Amino acid sequence: MRCAKVIGLATAAAIGLLPMAVPASAAPTDSTYAPTMLVLDASGSMLAADPGGGTKMDAAKTAVRNFVQTAPAAAKVGLSVYGTGTGSTDAEKAAGCRDVSVLEPADTIDKPALTTAVDNITPSGFTPIGAALRTAAGALPTEGPRSIVLVSDGLDTCSPPDPCEVARELHAQGTEIVMHAIGFGVDDASRAQLTCIADTTGGTYTDAADGKTLEQVLPRVSTAALREYASAGTPVEGGEGYQNAPAVVPGQYLDTIGHKKPRYYAVDIPEGATAYFSGTMSFPRGEDPVRANNSMYVRVFGSEGKDCNAFEHANAVRSTDGVALTVTSTWTGATEAKDGSFNADKCKGGGRYYFTVEWAGVADSAPPTLPLELNIAVEPGVTDAGPAAEPALAPFTAPNSPVEPVTGGGSFNVATVLDGPGVYSDTVQRGEFVFYKVKLDWGQGLAYRVRFLETPGRGLDNVSVATTSLYNPYRHEVADGFTSYTGAADALPTNEAALATPEIRYRNRESSEKEVSENALAGWYYIAVHMGPARHDPGSVRPVPIELDLAVTGTPEPGPTYQSAPGSTAGTPAPNAPDTAAKPADDDNSTVLLGIVVAGFAALGIIVFTLLRMRRRR
Repeated sequence: MRCAKVIGLATAAAIGLLPMAVPASAAPTDSTYAPTMLVLDASGSMLAADPGGGTKMDAAKTAVRNFVQTAPAAAKVGLSVYGTGTGSTDAEKAAGCRDVSVLEPADTIDKPALTTAVDNITPSGFTPIGAALRTAAGALPTEGPRSIVLVSDGLDTCSPPDPCEVARELHAQGTEIVMHAIGFGVDDASRAQLTCIADTTGGTYTDAADGKTLEQVLPRVSTAALREYASAGTPVEGGEGYQNAPAVVPGQYLDTIGHKKPRYYAVDIPEGATAYFSGTMSFPRGEDPVRANNSMYVRVFGSEGKDCNAFEHANAVRSTDGVALTVTSTWTGATEAKDGSFNADKCKGGGRYYFTVEWAGVADSAPPTLPLELNIAVEPGVTDAGPAAEPALAPFTAPNSPVEPVTGGGSFNVATVLDGPGVYSDTVQRGEFVFYKVKLDWGQGLAYRVRFLETPGRGLDNVSVATTSLYNPYRHEVADGFTSYTGAADALPTNEAALATPEIRYRNRESSEKEVSENALAGWYYIAVHMGPARHDPGSVRPVPIELDLAVTGTPEPGPTYQSAPGSTAGTPAPNAPDTAAKPADDDNSTVLLGIVVAGFAALGIIVFTLLRMRRRR
């Protein structure tokens, strides 16, 4: 009875019928957002009137405030400004061309301090863009990916140093600083200068003709500049064996894993239920693609540590591309009836099971430990499985709606919602993974393609591998495609109309076709897009604009009838199922622990080196 009660409360969140949220206590413990400096033009020209009303400075302040309000709490964002300390007369030029101030350092974002600093800016002086870029670069950490977002309404009026030369100098020094520029109502000469800054460092240039446009594009560009995979979860420490494995409750977890040392986690699974488990490791970007092979294993053990002969394997050949490698397991042992066989029964029926994750294959250049992101789910048994399986994939019809700009997230945890069918645009940096998610109800399916648009330049220096993957609610990869991008327009998939799911039905899992059986849960479906680094100099090539054509088909229909607690409506998940934080369970406690595993995604490749995803069950 206690087991049934927990099922009745947690079903919706556990099986993805409602959006799955990271518990409040599961904020990233080690942010991997790229530290970013906003550089804001406060020269005298910003006092000019904006077509939308007020001054250009008023519009810029509003745009910065909007970004600050929506920036992730773990992001590292600083602010510098030029043109506030002098007037714009010839006598003041020498001082004005040194007039660059760092108002806030690129530390973990202090939203009130940033907002106050922006409110107090008064424009008046010159436009020393080159000096401002050097100052902003000096205010960032000395290692790792970093970004600068520059907003300017005109040309540098203090050259030398020429802003584009400064960008070239920083790039030649090997700094991993990507500069993004926004031209606020600029002329052709200013646009060319700002574009050069962005192109030289592998960043983006964006036009903002007026204040309203700036308010839309600054948060989007700045969020993209921060985009890195950020592992998240409630802290947990896996056991060295099943005897000391922590019992986990629904939700997402974050552990630390070392080389070739399995980590054990205990999950209580009720009779007739299906368990989902996954682990994700995000590898840091590096420069050694040849010896960067890493692999992960997951296994399942039953009562008294009995090996249940369930084994999954995932491998990444080029982990230094910043791969997020995921291994997943779907365990159906609790749906099998015990038959009196002493050893076999230890892996059948309801009870406590143990899942292990192992960093089994280790690259020579791998760090000694990495964060391990986990999620666990248990889907209750059903009393009515609902409509028959749908064997056909959803049809694809290219949308003809207006293009909607979006900014994809840097991980599953912050994937950007695509609100139904349409055409969505984004810009993907070389070496970056970008995540989106689409909500599918029972009876609905999706089909999509990614169009990689044209960028300047051709030849080997511009070549990289473009990939996309589709994941189901427990983040198992269900479809993927890749192509070699040369700067010319291309699309994925290459030989089909789209990547697609069938209409989502519980009984799809009964199908012998994997493309059907792996799409048997309603909830969030994830789309990942990846651009591999350019073959030679990733900083010398342009980021890639993309358009994602999404079709959502089918009509929502009733799903299966799940087992539920007395006093509740069978098959109706609690509409406001609470998020469950991780906490240890007593060994003699029969409470059933539910949750859903967050899988990462299998690695993707570049040029000859291809990311291999291998999953097999013995």
